[in-house]
This record gives sequence, structure tokens and C-alpha cells, in this order.
Amino acid sequence: MGFWVYIMTNKPFGTLYVGMTNDLVFRAYQHRQGLFEGFTKRYGLKMLVYYEEHASAPEAIRREKNIKHWPRAWKIELVRKMNPGWRDLFDEIALQ
Repeated sequence: MGFWVYIMTNKPFGTLYVGMTNDLVFRAYQHRQGLFEGFTKRYGLKMLVYYEEHASAPEAIRREKNIKHWPRAWKIELVRKMNPGWRDLFDEIALQ
């Protein structure tokens, strides 16, 4: 079982949300369907544009908190390194 840190957005270079989960496909689906009240639903953050896997929950939580405190430009660069076209990666992970 893996633990995932991920970034959702509403459009390329748009509003960013950093989260952590142990079920990336299900959590991204929940965001896409607007099943969570709060930030991601309010801003329409439905595109999964970045993810990374970690071996343990504490490791993933540390990484999530670390990224959340980064300047916006660093988060954008993190996405651009993995996903230069800012594609929605949901279909890619859902089919694995």
C-alpha cells in the first residue's frame, strides 16, 4: 500500500491544492465530483496535475506539509517537471 501526495488545480497555472491520501484514484475522484465541501469544491479544483508515492503515512504527511509551505513558484515548478503540459492525470492513474 502506498501513500500519495498530490496537487489538484482548476486550470494550468491556476489555483493549487496540495493533499495526501492512501487511495489516490478514489481521492481524485472525490475532488472531481465535488464530494468535499471546502477549498477544492469552492474553487473547482478537479484536475490532478501532480502526484508522488511514499512508503509510509508519516513520510507522506511530512512531504505534504513541506510542499504546502513552499512558495507558489516552487509548487508550479514541481508540477512542470512531472507534467509540463499540465494534463489531467486522472485517466492515467485510474487505468493502472
